[in-house]
Amino acid sequence: MTMPGVQTRFREDRFSTVAKEEVKRFWDGRPCNLQGSPEAVGTRAYFRDIEARKYRVEPHIPRFAEFERWRGKRVLEIGCGLGTDSVSFARAGARVTAVDLSERSVALARRRAGLEGLDIEFYVADAEELDKIVPPSRFDLVYSFGVLHHTPRPDRAIEQIHRYVGPGSVVKLMLYHRYSWKALSILWNHGHGAFWRLADLVARHSEAQEGCPISRTYSRGEVRRLLSGFDITEMWVDHIFPYKVSSYVRHQYPKVWFFRMLPPRVMRWLERRLGWHLCVSARVPE
Repeated sequence: MTMPGVQTRFREDRFSTVAKEEVKRFWDGRPCNLQGSPEAVGTRAYFRDIEARKYRVEPHIPRFAEFERWRGKRVLEIGCGLGTDSVSFARAGARVTAVDLSERSVALARRRAGLEGLDIEFYVADAEELDKIVPPSRFDLVYSFGVLHHTPRPDRAIEQIHRYVGPGSVVKLMLYHRYSWKALSILWNHGHGAFWRLADLVARHSEAQEGCPISRTYSRGEVRRLLSGFDITEMWVDHIFPYKVSSYVRHQYPKVWFFRMLPPRVMRWLERRLGWHLCVSARVPE
């Protein structure tokens, strides 16, 4: 169901018909960042490491999320994973509701919040059918970082978001950027330049564990069409992963020689143009 006044444009692709159970099975088996610490899963030390690693590798997240801005406000996070950002919002004083399709992720995120004594509402829910689980009401912020490009019908997820916002509400989304260093690297290293296979190549190789059922990339124009009905206030790209993967999985951080040689200013210039994370902020019109 499309909300009144919202024109949804969605181009069917092969991902549109992927079974939701397949997506759920993948993320239950491989929660994002699960291997981010050598400590025992679910311990305080484990979650401490997960958070430190996440914000070290993706330092633009706090700038994008603006955790402190939402003190005393209602925040809905769609796709909370292990709960790193959910906990950061709650620590800053936000009233947080967080959902994820993966039961395993929600269980770990709930444990994490409990260890910190934070009152966060967690639900196992599908972004495309959110209102079946979470009663619609107005939130000040709807936040989803790196999630909606993994669902079969992101347009339906956006239609659901309209049920949880009102005039002045803010929506912040991170979606994968098509014209990025990462997409080019995947195309070169795994597709040998076969650009017509880019969608399948990205789906297979975009995540730490291969074989993700759905992983789309977006241009800026496609994001504007996806967010029809919202006023986009900011759109920028960031994040090029510079580390040697073989060392990174052992929790070490030497950079690939090419990135090691780049002056910081040049690296930032590249990230602002070819970053993998397309960060979008939008408002509901008054």
